[in-house]
Amino acid sequence: MSLAERIAWLDGIIWGAPLMILLVGTGLFLTFFLKGIQFRGLLHAIDVLRGKHDNPGDPGEINHFQALSAALSATIGTGNIVGVAAAVLLGGPGAVFWMWITAFVGMATKFTSCTLAVHFRRIDETGEAHGGPMHFIEIGMGKKFKFLAVLFAVFTAVASFGIGNMFQINNVAVSLRSLVFGTDADNFFAFDIIIGIVIAVLVGMVIIGGIKSIGKFASKIVPLMAVFYVGAGLIIIFKNITLVPEAFGTIFHAAFTKPEALSGGLLGTVIRMGVARGLFSNEAGLGSAAMAHGAAKTKEPVREGLVAMLGPFIDTIVICTITALTIVMTKAYAIEGIEKGLLTSMAFEIGLGHAIGQKLVSAGVVFFAFSTLISWSYYGDRAADYLFGKKVVFWYRMLYCAIIVAGACWKIGPIIDFCDAANGLMALPNLIALIVLSPVVVRLTREYMIKYRERGREG
Repeated sequence: MSLAERIAWLDGIIWGAPLMILLVGTGLFLTFFLKGIQFRGLLHAIDVLRGKHDNPGDPGEINHFQALSAALSATIGTGNIVGVAAAVLLGGPGAVFWMWITAFVGMATKFTSCTLAVHFRRIDETGEAHGGPMHFIEIGMGKKFKFLAVLFAVFTAVASFGIGNMFQINNVAVSLRSLVFGTDADNFFAFDIIIGIVIAVLVGMVIIGGIKSIGKFASKIVPLMAVFYVGAGLIIIFKNITLVPEAFGTIFHAAFTKPEALSGGLLGTVIRMGVARGLFSNEAGLGSAAMAHGAAKTKEPVREGLVAMLGPFIDTIVICTITALTIVMTKAYAIEGIEKGLLTSMAFEIGLGHAIGQKLVSAGVVFFAFSTLISWSYYGDRAADYLFGKKVVFWYRMLYCAIIVAGACWKIGPIIDFCDAANGLMALPNLIALIVLSPVVVRLTREYMIKYRERGREG
């Protein structure tokens, strides 16, 4: 077995059924323990996101909307386009239902991790926030568990160069080649180098200013991406509005009645693909978003947790559902021989016409991947800051930009598998901390809700 095959095997083991069961199981546990916080706190979360409770004088660096935008710009990516296509192609339409389930329980997981990130964060003398799983593990669980915090930071730094960087820039280069030269474009090394340099410069211009710059950028590009991609998907859906009930019926029917839904090993193919792609899309349980939300301007940890839990809802319940509906309604998934990388493009071509469909999806990949490049740089620099101190953050950002150039033209299969494995390993120390520290979150939530209700009666 070659090194590349060993790495791919390891990646498959890490992202196998045990991790998925652990991620979803933790979400179910937290949903029960927090009395369905994703349902009873949803309306208040929207109020907070609208700025109703903002206080510019609170500690932190960015407002609630910017924090959510920064986290969403990292999760709204190729998983919403290619990931959904892979789930439907390999697991059938029923996989979409299990993506929804994963998102709903993931809202409780993300609420918990981001509440802890604010509660246990450190604000230094310059006003810079230091939050995230490595900090709430060390402070909340004690120094004897610092090794878990270090492991999380190491896995985050490694993943930032792969899943957050090289994987994304590869998708940008391929999509731009397709837009400029056509779908059969290949072996354009000079073009890829130029794209890598241009994107590296653009990313560098944003990330050099840290989370404040990233938050401002994300708060503008995330709504733009939503209008651009979601709008196109909604056009297809409204053009075929009479097919919507049938599409939902197909999804629900396939989720429970197909033989492969409940067979095929520890988890059936339908369930496994839906859960895996849902987790890949919204990253609930991995702990990455907690670093962005840990920088929010607030004195109330629960308030930021409520905002954070909207992430899986927007990412998976809204955007992934629109992708899935276009695929199911156009029946593109039933085309024989279609590849997962082309499935969403084919669905948009059927729905909008050949002239615009494929180009629109390619442009969507460029937007999504670029935004992910921006936000994952922050996750990596928070890990570097925790491991080595503030002095290395600038050099981390320079290295990150250099790897963008290299990633645009390298054949990076084994590297991506290695970094994807690190991405999955981030979940283990984070989930341990979420379970151990869940009583803290229950207490904070109860106290906050009492204060919120009392203020409502007074006002």
